Amino acid sequence: MKLLLKRPLAFFDLETTGVNISVDRIVELSILKVSPDGTEDVLTMRLNPGIPIPPESSIFHGVYDEDVKDLPSFKDRALEIKEFLGDADLAGYNSNKFDVPMLMEEFLRAGVEFSLTGRAFVDVQNIFHQMEQRTLKAAYKFYCDADLDNAHTAEADVRATYEVLKAQLRKYEGAIFEDKHGNVSTPVVNDVQALHKFTNLSNPVDFAGRLVFDEDGDPCINFGKHKGKKVTDVFDVEPSYYAWMQNGDFPLYTKKVLEEIWNDYRNKKKEQKQQQHEQRKAEQPRKAEHKERPAKAAEPVKPITMDMLNQLKGKFGK
Repeated sequence: MKLLLKRPLAFFDLETTGVNISVDRIVELSILKVSPDGTEDVLTMRLNPGIPIPPESSIFHGVYDEDVKDLPSFKDRALEIKEFLGDADLAGYNSNKFDVPMLMEEFLRAGVEFSLTGRAFVDVQNIFHQMEQRTLKAAYKFYCDADLDNAHTAEADVRATYEVLKAQLRKYEGAIFEDKHGNVSTPVVNDVQALHKFTNLSNPVDFAGRLVFDEDGDPCINFGKHKGKKVTDVFDVEPSYYAWMQNGDFPLYTKKVLEEIWNDYRNKKKEQKQQQHEQRKAEQPRKAEHKERPAKAAEPVKPITMDMLNQLKGKFGK
């Protein structure tokens, strides 16, 4: 199908150092510009972000520090990107929430004026989410091929959820799934622990998503200036962060989990100090023993004899 366009429509996608628009940077950019006559032009480039690319981001998009260390920055190629886009409307997948604001942030950092005024924005993900609604009523219709009566009453909803899960197990039995890392599995099986693992997408510590587990199973901050850092590492450099979160507008369960992490952190620090103290204490007797070792006893003074006087007389004369 040919798109009916009045001016070019630029589909674009960004790979970045992370998802924090304020601090992260673009490492790869690709634009497919479709013109009203159907012709297509593509601009793809990798960029040096000027900051380290976190390993978890590199694993996701395959771009490592070594790949971009000698490449130009976004600022170096900002005018080229602006010229290529021209007056095109913009399209992408989740582009309204991420790609467009990230692109604008980079243009602003580069000091290049790029106006969004008058452009249209097509977010393909929003079409998908709105046309294929993710409500329980829509799921019941899709999986069970029936209308959900009395929707939004507690018992009707809970029974519908139960029926949807059983229908999903039947529909996806043996179905292949490939995650974002390229790992292939058949995750929808009749096993609660397996379903738990598959459905906890962000691996949260507190369910509110403020704290998440990293790949090593360590709790990490999932927001703000410390996003992606281990909680204990934050405590090391900024112990007041714990008090700030406890006094902040965070869910009570988040605070409860954070308190448990804090107490465990403090206990381990105390144990380390105690071990260091005991080690120093054990070394002190050896040092004291070394210091208090008696000096070598002086030899007794020999009495002066006539032979000694004669020797001195022969040596010094009279």
